Amino acid sequence: MIDDFLNGDLSDVEGALRKAAAVEIMPRYRQLAAHEIVEKSGPHDLVTIADRSAEEHLTASLTALLPGSVVVGEEAVHADPSVYEALQGDAPVWIVDPVDGTRQFVRGEPGFCTLVALAHHGELFASWTYAPVLEEMAVAVRGGGARLNGEPIRAGSPAPGADLEIAMSHPDYTTPDQKRALLGLNVPGVRARPCGSAGLEYLSVARGELDAVAFSWELAWDHAAGLLLVTEAGGAHVTLAGEPFRIGGGNALPFTAARDGATARRVRALLQG
Repeated sequence: MIDDFLNGDLSDVEGALRKAAAVEIMPRYRQLAAHEIVEKSGPHDLVTIADRSAEEHLTASLTALLPGSVVVGEEAVHADPSVYEALQGDAPVWIVDPVDGTRQFVRGEPGFCTLVALAHHGELFASWTYAPVLEEMAVAVRGGGARLNGEPIRAGSPAPGADLEIAMSHPDYTTPDQKRALLGLNVPGVRARPCGSAGLEYLSVARGELDAVAFSWELAWDHAAGLLLVTEAGGAHVTLAGEPFRIGGGNALPFTAARDGATARRVRALLQG
């Protein structure tokens, strides 16, 4: 089922993302009313009517493109955590973050995107990262490379001797052990900053503008699309235990994704202290 779908015309998936953004997200950009913004776990964990409406739109359109598939979306899991278990099931899974960077969206900033990845039995097969305000669409297909607006992209490697530029989890949202690990990035030769939209940070790694990310949470909708994008652009990812990140969970955190394997190993060593 997956192979046949991937060998077909994937432009319909891109079209589904563009339509969801055009119908459900962009009309609300800089137009949100106060009652259309809700806190979930706290003031930094927001959801808007755009998030919910876009996820419903994508759930309908994506499952129609691949009959028998299911959706694991951020807002559906918030409403019913058991939905997340579909990542371990037998059906192909669309992993959806309708608005990655909701805080930026609420503030009227352009740094948000829609993330979609297609997975089966824990393996990633394709991903889409769409930033509507920035007019950027990044697509990755397993074994087929990564493209941005139709053009191939490569992560490359950091310049020898240059400081590493790393986007990381904000220390306020980490456990004490994870906080200590992230403090390992506070060394000469590394410039680390809190991340914005995870999806756009991954895109920056894939296009060689950012050297690495270091994240302390493992929710699939934040990472699936970006991890495949970085991998297909020639990058690498590794957890604190030295293993590839698993979208199904159970990872040793923090983990890193980087422009190349050597950089990933260097960042992991710093996180290990």
